[in-house]
Amino acid sequence: MKNLTMATGLAAVCMFAGVILGAAAQDAKATHEKTRTLTGCLQKGDEANEFHLAAKDGGKWDLKSDNVKLADHVGHTVKVVGVVDNATAHGMKEDVKTGVDKKAAETGNITVTDLSMVSESCK
Repeated sequence: MKNLTMATGLAAVCMFAGVILGAAAQDAKATHEKTRTLTGCLQKGDEANEFHLAAKDGGKWDLKSDNVKLADHVGHTVKVVGVVDNATAHGMKEDVKTGVDKKAAETGNITVTDLSMVSESCK
């Protein structure tokens, strides 16, 4: 009986550890990252200094930057590095969205810190 109790206790500890490790792995999803690297077509937005990136993975991002000249690359395929605005809330929003629609494209706002041109056109 003592062995059965120990085995049950050990199994419970293993399951608890698996739940904790699974939760930690879930937090490591790309949608939860504060800094992102995205590639896609840069487009002008409706307002001054407003830009959009149609990412190759289907995501749609609103871009801004005080240091990178985004206007110089409108119509180009670019690779941008930037900081996701309110990354924690963004990650939770994307989790809920993909819970409803597994194929939902990611959307969000990014402050661009670096840009490199991939191509002079969007294909």
